[in-house]
Amino acid sequence: MSKQDDIVIVSAVRTPFSKFDSLMADIASIDLAVMVMKEVVSRAGIRPAEVDEINYGSCVMAEMALETDIPARQASLLAGFPPENISVTLDRACCSSLTALRMGYRAIRVGDAGICMAVGSENMPRTPHLAPGLRKGVRLGHIRLLDGLFELGYQAKGFSSVARDAGEVALDYGVTREMQDEWAVLTQDRYARAFAEGKYKIGEELMPVIIPQKKGDPIVIDRDESPRQTTIEALARLKPIYGSPTVTAGNAPPLSAGSSAILFMTRKKAEEKGLKPLATILASVGTATNPRDIAVIPALTIEQALQKAGMTINQMDIIEINEAFAAMPLVSTKILAGNDEAKWKELREKTNVNGGAIAIGHPVGASAARITMHAAYELRRRGGGYGVASICGGLAQGEAVILQVE
Repeated sequence: MSKQDDIVIVSAVRTPFSKFDSLMADIASIDLAVMVMKEVVSRAGIRPAEVDEINYGSCVMAEMALETDIPARQASLLAGFPPENISVTLDRACCSSLTALRMGYRAIRVGDAGICMAVGSENMPRTPHLAPGLRKGVRLGHIRLLDGLFELGYQAKGFSSVARDAGEVALDYGVTREMQDEWAVLTQDRYARAFAEGKYKIGEELMPVIIPQKKGDPIVIDRDESPRQTTIEALARLKPIYGSPTVTAGNAPPLSAGSSAILFMTRKKAEEKGLKPLATILASVGTATNPRDIAVIPALTIEQALQKAGMTINQMDIIEINEAFAAMPLVSTKILAGNDEAKWKELREKTNVNGGAIAIGHPVGASAARITMHAAYELRRRGGGYGVASICGGLAQGEAVILQVE
């Protein structure tokens, strides 16, 4: 295959990721998506009409349902894309925005599209409570409400909470609660250092969210809201959640609002438009395994992506593994290291080098695109190299992408 047929990322942007009680909590996920969709094409100088396909990932259906469940179509029209534009909304849990990228990658490969966009958007704090049965009418008495965010609903159909699965599997692999708390402190410290070094700034990975006010100047949110200072001692005092033996609110990410978008095309088309690629996509894969093994699936997915690209983990300069919980990067890097302690330490040092979701937040539909673009921007800051980004999704689904930056 000619190098001109390479599929390259030409633009990638996200909003800041919010705290649970942020002003962003009142912004519909569709409207957050509109922001990044406008910005990602504007940065590349691409007209909306030139984008052939938009794939849009989101997971919390109850929040989307407040505007009815076609956010991709609504967002594309509200963002100024023509009515002839093709779009689809998909839900593959936390994997969704990388699944969106993989679908566009395939469309370009087979010649069905020339320019594609992958979007991920979520507003978890805005999720409403549900009142099942109310439409039929109720007799005198109290109404029962369900909280779709509580345990994310998995137990309703007999599955364990993902926190419980992750914690139990972590212990199976010798990854203790103390190790998970240590990772949580490390990721907060890494984020703080990276922020101080200007690695999370407007104009690269980030764009601001501007909230108009009835009186006075608009409120501008220009940074992630959840990073905080903490200690091992403080985290050790927290109780586990959702029946997990190890997962706590301290070694898990906050529930957030946020949106991400990635624009990509062939290298030939990028050159024709005078665009310098941010990164080349070398492989994009989706996987799944036993539902309990959610902490394992990033490693399995990375292994399949490396095999597809004809590469090894030793060739990766950086690794991004989404911190659905601290268990995920710890268990998965241990598997990738083949239980070699020295190798495991080396891989941990390459993983989430600027902090991860425990610090930044995890608006589930947007996180996969975030780790992808962050890998690309970090490689560019380093002058090039190879990186892999992988994420787990509910009931042990996986996505991974391997990037090269020249």
